Amino acid sequence: MSWFYWIAGCGLGLAWSSRIVDAALGMPHVADISGAEWNRTAAGNPRVTIIVPARNEADSIEETLHRLLALDYANYEVIAVDDRSTDATGATMDRMAASPEAHGILQVLHIHDLPAGWMGKTHAMWTASQQANGDWLLFTDADVMFKPESLRRALTYAETERADHLVLFPQMVMKRPGEKMMIAFFQSMFMFGHRPWKVADPKSRDHIGVGAFNLVRRSVYDSIGTYQALRMEVLDDMKLGKVIKNAGFRQRNVFGHDLISIRWAIGAMGVVNNLTKNFFAVLSFQWPRALAAAVALGFLNLGPFLGIWFAHGWQRAPFAVALGSMLIIYIGMSLRSQVPPWYFFLHPVSTGLFIYTLLRSMSHTLWNDGIVWRGTKYHLEELRKGMV
Repeated sequence: MSWFYWIAGCGLGLAWSSRIVDAALGMPHVADISGAEWNRTAAGNPRVTIIVPARNEADSIEETLHRLLALDYANYEVIAVDDRSTDATGATMDRMAASPEAHGILQVLHIHDLPAGWMGKTHAMWTASQQANGDWLLFTDADVMFKPESLRRALTYAETERADHLVLFPQMVMKRPGEKMMIAFFQSMFMFGHRPWKVADPKSRDHIGVGAFNLVRRSVYDSIGTYQALRMEVLDDMKLGKVIKNAGFRQRNVFGHDLISIRWAIGAMGVVNNLTKNFFAVLSFQWPRALAAAVALGFLNLGPFLGIWFAHGWQRAPFAVALGSMLIIYIGMSLRSQVPPWYFFLHPVSTGLFIYTLLRSMSHTLWNDGIVWRGTKYHLEELRKGMV
């Protein structure tokens, strides 16, 4: 049995420690646009269209639009899309558009019917983009809070770097221990799947896309086929980044401290519920891949804890390397988030919840023959055909 501990331990130790080394060398190259260097205005003052799709977002849409109307950039417009809302979302948008605060910046579109072959959100964003006249398009969500200088700084960086697509990472607002535990796990796994420090490398397959802040040149957006190319994509934000990167355009991602912020979920089960919709989509709606991913998640994340407990003597050494590397990741995350390093000790709990979420997402999708998102049913066959 000792050979098993050595093979498993060395594999885990190498996997975690190599990613730490890779991140240590790469992360310093990811810019932070909250610094003084980027506190200026982009040359040429290019026009930006901010697109905000919303369905039943009455609790947040007013504050979001207030923040967007207070941006300190001179040349922009906001197109808010009421996507078949059944609450006060549309009425709130109309009221704000008629207020002196909007002063011609805010335009509201109301969608009453969803055409066949479209996801609601992708259709809303595509519809708004048809009305946009900006040189840049910024796709964001209805619950993202912007600071006044956020757009100006991001656009300055994008123009300076001659980027075609820019992602600004939001600050995650976390008020409960369960949120911190789950989001910390999510961020640690994000490092394995989407290495931020590799996104700018044209030779790398790593790509990025974040629904809170996808800033794209209009010419690039048109050239990749607009959101028509992604009309049935559940993971529309990441897939937008994928098609842009695969088309050979320049992609960048940046930190910005609290330039934009979002409370993604309320409590641990809020994260579970949010991910249930799209976790199976990450595995291309294939149940063998989902089961394999569940096993891999368990081995990668629970293996070091189990190994340090059950192995003996020097067999524990590679497991200790893996655990030490995991702890360093948590320490690194604590420098940019509200998650203290000691949440590392809750990593096994969050692992179990994420495996449960993956299996829940798979079983719900297969049982329902599709997903229900914001009150609309999307059939599994359509989702599979529409994947990019």
